[in-house]
Amino acid sequence: MQKLVIEGGIPLQGEIRISGAKNAALPILCATLLSRETLHVENVPHLKDVTTMLSLLAQMGVGITLDASQCVELSGREIPNPVAPYELVKTMRASILVLGPLLARTGRASVSLPGGCAIGLRPVDLHIKGLQAMGAEIEVANGYIQASASKLHGARICMDLVSVTGTENLMMAATLARGVTVIENAAREPEVVDLANCLISMGAKISGAGSDTIEIEGVDELHGARHRVMPDRIESGTFLVAAAASLGKIKLHGARSDILDAVLDKLSESGAHISTGEESIFLEMRDRPKSVNVRTAPYPAFPTDMQAQFMVLNSVAEGSALITETIFENRFMHVQELCRMGAHIEVEGNAAMVRGKERLGGATVMATDLRASASLVIAGLVARGETTIERIYHIDRGYECIEEKLAQLGAKIRRMA
Repeated sequence: MQKLVIEGGIPLQGEIRISGAKNAALPILCATLLSRETLHVENVPHLKDVTTMLSLLAQMGVGITLDASQCVELSGREIPNPVAPYELVKTMRASILVLGPLLARTGRASVSLPGGCAIGLRPVDLHIKGLQAMGAEIEVANGYIQASASKLHGARICMDLVSVTGTENLMMAATLARGVTVIENAAREPEVVDLANCLISMGAKISGAGSDTIEIEGVDELHGARHRVMPDRIESGTFLVAAAASLGKIKLHGARSDILDAVLDKLSESGAHISTGEESIFLEMRDRPKSVNVRTAPYPAFPTDMQAQFMVLNSVAEGSALITETIFENRFMHVQELCRMGAHIEVEGNAAMVRGKERLGGATVMATDLRASASLVIAGLVARGETTIERIYHIDRGYECIEEKLAQLGAKIRRMA
């Protein structure tokens, strides 16, 4: 099993390019199931989750062509096998995103209950209830969601909880439903907007994406289109935190500051000097960072996917800070590993008190989920001595060429078998 070995204590300096967003690419790839024509998707990141999604679509009958310029061409002319088997679904919760488009396009779907990171409950009942309101007949049996519908119809759906994948699934299904669908308490994340923009370019009639109420007027069919995936705001935030924690100076190209307001505000509060351009973000940390309190919440508030990274920043900052996690109930699994490196963190319920110290110490640690992996990499970069991170298959699900990009910034990092 592969691992990363990091020699810490080197400030990150230099420039890198940010990849396309995994959490935008996955639903956009699923959108090909809604049309018989070809969808061209640009700026697709080369990640394990993307590879899994392409394999899932291919076994359903989608024709897929990849080129060297991060462009994927998908043809869903025929979908003879509207099934998402457990073997492909078990590692990736985003596979639930095929349910809505399969049902809308083919009238039937058999989707295994999904797996993914063990960071807490992410129930699929929101997806099921929404599709049932649109006329679907759904049964969960033997680990599979069995769904059928002769023709979905519009409905007014109020989500019990804000759910990104739930919003995306129902929005895709509604594009081919008869009549108007209104999704209330919808997720406002930029990735939802990116999917809506792709669907609109395919001929969908969608308004309100980016707000908490999205309206979709169903059409008879969607056509092919070309769409470029937005930059990954979590990758951007991760590298910015790594630079801040290591007292570095970096510039990100192909990054959007307008979708990172909450993260940039907290970095500025910690003492980072930040400037932004149309597609770039520059950060310099001249002194030891100051502790910052963090509370996760749905977009546009502070993202749960940046919580672990800021825990590391606070671990080497001046003062103490409280980190409160409100999205997932089991997302402090990285705390024990950070404490092995000397961090002072106390957890009570959904809150963690972090008392900063000047340096962490290198150790052998184990990644428990995707963002925990990123936090351990940052910890290794700022620790004294050598850090070995095991079970790094998690990080390959969400970060493209992370060791190569960090090496570009001067880090001493290598991958070992």
